[in-house]
Amino acid sequence: MGTPWKGHRCWDTVEAAIDANSISLTHLLCEATAAELSSTRLAQLSVLCNSLIAWGAISEALEDSSHEIVGFAGHSLGQVTALIAAGSISLNQGIGFAEVRATATQHEASRHPGRMAAFVGASLEQAEAACDSAGDVWVANDNAPGQIVIAGTPEGVTAAIERGKELGIRKALPLAVDGAFHTPLMQGAVATLRQSLESTELKDTHHCVVSNADATQYRDGSGWRDRLAVHPTQRVRWRSSMEALIREQHADAMLEVGHGSMVAGVAKRTVPGIAVLGISSPETATSALTMLDTLATQSNRGTP
Repeated sequence: MGTPWKGHRCWDTVEAAIDANSISLTHLLCEATAAELSSTRLAQLSVLCNSLIAWGAISEALEDSSHEIVGFAGHSLGQVTALIAAGSISLNQGIGFAEVRATATQHEASRHPGRMAAFVGASLEQAEAACDSAGDVWVANDNAPGQIVIAGTPEGVTAAIERGKELGIRKALPLAVDGAFHTPLMQGAVATLRQSLESTELKDTHHCVVSNADATQYRDGSGWRDRLAVHPTQRVRWRSSMEALIREQHADAMLEVGHGSMVAGVAKRTVPGIAVLGISSPETATSALTMLDTLATQSNRGTP
């Protein structure tokens, strides 16, 4: 996923930061095998770095355009990306914290083996009901209407899937992760994250950053010490986070920075009238800006 960006001016910026953690960015984003990336630590760092390169490319273009940024949000690990993009945390400290976060949550995943699974076509109420009677399993991600992720012990997830069938949930897809992230099984990581955040500078931001733990907009820096520390134990309320950007900040387009189209997919279900543009290569960064110009022109002419 890093190959399209290799040689881009934003590559060097992120490379300098990741080198401080004794990791080769080229290997991580262009050469690492699927087996290597099955590690939570390397998987999270690869996603973060790729997203930051993409953000660097599109942010420069946005600064020279008439388009106004109204807010930031990030799904799970993307919360750290959003804070870096908003200017609350520096690139170097953000990458350093992300590595601590990945290592601490991986440690908890080893101590408390867990699984995650996506309920397809389920309502939040159905997913919660399936978990309530199944033991150590919880709703971990409320991503969009019809896409709810549960997580817990292997036994708990299996029981919730079986209970879900009884409740009319038509499909459950196991996720290729080795832990019950965003559940109480990650509680052991909180103290480590708090300690790391004590020496992390967190600045107030001009634009809001929506916390996906409570879908609330924040501009203060200091409050993120607590929010980030407990984040791995809390449900990701991504559906509500997207709705908050539309309702409170009147966003009329969303930019998904980095590899893949997960945000675009769930946004189409949650806020179908909003344009979602993916930034995964230098070419898509250019085309996204062109599309934003087109949307702005249509809006000025009164076209929906």
